[in-house]
Amino acid sequence: MRRFLLIILPAVLTLVLSITACVHKPRTPVTPVTNTDGNYPPAIAKIILNKCATSGCHNAASYQNAANLLLDTWDHLLLGSASGAEVVAFSPLYSPFLYYCNPDSALGTVAKDPGHLDAPITRDEYLALFNWIAGGAPDKNGNIPFATNTATRQKIYLTNQGCDLVAVIDAKSRLIMRYIPIGDASDKAPHDVEVSADGIYAYVNFYNGSYVQKIDTRKDTVVSTVNLGSVVAGGTGGAWSVISLSPMDTALMVSGYMPNGYVVTINTGTMQINPNLSVDIFSGGTDKFVYPHGLAGNAAFDTFYATLQLGNVVNKFTFKPVFWYKYVSLNNSSPVTTNNATTPDPHQIEMSPDYSRYFVTCQNTNEVRVMDTYMDTLITVIPVGTFPQEMDISTSKNYLFVACMEDVANPRPGCHGSVYVIDIGNLQVVKKIYGDFYQPHDIAVDEQDGLVFIPSRNANPAGPAPHHATACNGRAGWYSVYDLNTLEPADNKRYDATVDPYAISARFK
Repeated sequence: MRRFLLIILPAVLTLVLSITACVHKPRTPVTPVTNTDGNYPPAIAKIILNKCATSGCHNAASYQNAANLLLDTWDHLLLGSASGAEVVAFSPLYSPFLYYCNPDSALGTVAKDPGHLDAPITRDEYLALFNWIAGGAPDKNGNIPFATNTATRQKIYLTNQGCDLVAVIDAKSRLIMRYIPIGDASDKAPHDVEVSADGIYAYVNFYNGSYVQKIDTRKDTVVSTVNLGSVVAGGTGGAWSVISLSPMDTALMVSGYMPNGYVVTINTGTMQINPNLSVDIFSGGTDKFVYPHGLAGNAAFDTFYATLQLGNVVNKFTFKPVFWYKYVSLNNSSPVTTNNATTPDPHQIEMSPDYSRYFVTCQNTNEVRVMDTYMDTLITVIPVGTFPQEMDISTSKNYLFVACMEDVANPRPGCHGSVYVIDIGNLQVVKKIYGDFYQPHDIAVDEQDGLVFIPSRNANPAGPAPHHATACNGRAGWYSVYDLNTLEPADNKRYDATVDPYAISARFK
């Protein structure tokens, strides 16, 4: 169905190259299929095998020239294409396979491909495929993709701010295996996502709204919701930004990015707000927290650090025995909570594995500042790429990964942004990764599989044209996968996501 022409006009070839910006490695040759139904349900087999897995298109002889998408069996379909997952079980609206065989825009998203035959799928056939995916895209025996090993499967959770979805990535295949709809009509833009240390729950907040939602990672469904707007003065639309989980998963703290901001603690067992560990939930915020963003806690989760994003301040605070705070200057100047051309403007904070240091990204001065936890003094300043944002740590390699979202030093055509890798021991930059990125904002290290997942927001209209439209408005982004051992691309693929892939977290650390 997604068959490419063997001879393409130069202009079309140029467009394709500008969109992909990388060379996709061909798959290993496949074993010829001996059955006649491809393990599909009968009605689905009739459509796909007769109209898609045909000569010159998506059969074993031709698929490497057809977006690397092989459709002769259900199992091969689940290997995806050069652009990642083609079918996402239970999510027909976000399954690109359907975009390319939709004969009528009134039925949903349509993607055009110059290699396709004209309207090969009828309306009834399309609806049959749609309903099949909506029902989980089972094989002929009723098996649902990626439905096994629910307690132990390594997954990566990725918020899509523009579509109010959390994408669930299967780490082994590196493909999106589920989309979880979250929020509601008044709670939009899922912002941060953090997975508990035991891998059982993921937590998501909303930049435009008042919810914090809890996801059961064994079922990939929302199981609980806290409405901050019901108890926090001004909590609706509170610009909830960053979640910090306690080491034992008993509590989480979330920041409200407002001029008079909040930090709110939630008991993860009861999913109730703890007012004794929150500031200031009744008076509509406090000037002690001016635009708080990044959050971190100590090992006991009784002393906390919040970056105040405009200025040079990390607010160090505790609630034991009573609320107490102090402003820690990041640049040895007097603490200020307004910004100018020289203020660091701290964005995120990350604790070292032994809690002896904390790392702060400074988005205005393009640095990571390393602070001593006990003395709250500056250890060193590490220059990084433009507009550093989120970080993640590899404990096995002792690396700190830093996403530099607006790094124009990336020399790759059509790419923008970088990832800096810092050795936590000697505080030196190990590598500057100028990958196939466009506005990388966050990073997830998968220690189990030796991989690093890097989403590209691609929110700027100057970025690459999306590979295809999506079912929600906005510019689609993608994620890249790197080898943790070599710090090189794991496969040179762009894995398509929906609009504004923003924050990312691995299930098992």
